[in-house]
Amino acid sequence: MGPGDLDQALCGLQLVSHPNLLVGIEHPDDAGVYKVSDDLALVQTVDFFTPIVDDPYTFGRIAAANALSDIYAMGAIPITAMNLVAFPIQSMGIEILREILRGGLDTMREAEVVLIGGHSIEDNELKYGLAVTGLVHPDSFLTNTGAQIGDRIILTKPLGTGIINTAQKGGLAAPEAVQGAADVMTVLNRKAAEVMRGFHVHACTDVTGFGLLGHLSEMLGEGEIGIKVFVDAVPILPGTEEYAGMGLVPGGTHRNREFYAPKVQGGKGFSPALLDILYDSQTSGGLLIATTKKDADGILRFLQEVGVEDACIIAEVVAKPKGKIVLA
Repeated sequence: MGPGDLDQALCGLQLVSHPNLLVGIEHPDDAGVYKVSDDLALVQTVDFFTPIVDDPYTFGRIAAANALSDIYAMGAIPITAMNLVAFPIQSMGIEILREILRGGLDTMREAEVVLIGGHSIEDNELKYGLAVTGLVHPDSFLTNTGAQIGDRIILTKPLGTGIINTAQKGGLAAPEAVQGAADVMTVLNRKAAEVMRGFHVHACTDVTGFGLLGHLSEMLGEGEIGIKVFVDAVPILPGTEEYAGMGLVPGGTHRNREFYAPKVQGGKGFSPALLDILYDSQTSGGLLIATTKKDADGILRFLQEVGVEDACIIAEVVAKPKGKIVLA
């Protein structure tokens, strides 16, 4: 589904409200937050999709890392997960499913998350993912809004997974580019989340299906701030620009560009291929962390120390133009 589709589907429906629901479906965030007590809240999310790589084990790892990322983006700690499986048992061997589940388990083990169950159905199209629950203090969770003027925005992973995966499907991606994308997608955002919890962070989200510019658009909130993107500073996976220039761009990226372009200024100064990368629909992308300039320097220093080497400041929150993203 593209950006805005769920909002249209929910339009006119009466949602269930509750005083303990701190973040619900009416707010387009990475996960829901429900207050259990004065010092404890549950953070819940779900994500699953079709294979984006050929290797079943790697697909399992990517799908699990992608689902866990939403919990990290909310400033929470994931604790449990449930498998979601759709599998064509008549046309695929059970060994393929076993490898997918093994990949998911290995990623959950790395995240110190306990698998407590799940649900599977027979389907003509293979799908896998997780429903994840995390914990956070009710006063400490993060949302994708709340960035303040003067904040710097840090991106912790390079862009390009959608374009490289599309090139791979077309048989045109170099093996090293495919491996580079897989390496990025399997990395948990755990270390980045642990680092940012030691600093004053105003807002956070992760870069996934809506692309960098789509998720930055969400960080604009009600439009009281603007965001200036330092395009040359944005980390990009090797091979991405070449494949984008060849037109190897996923359909989701085109939908992102169509939906979010009205909020973006300055695009005429950049190549169509580079703009495609900025709108590129990502899988298991990095965190976008909005914090003060002083704390941004500290976060970057610690991220480098723990091995999050691609992290860099890619944007600044500005007063004007309100409600717009300016490419500079």
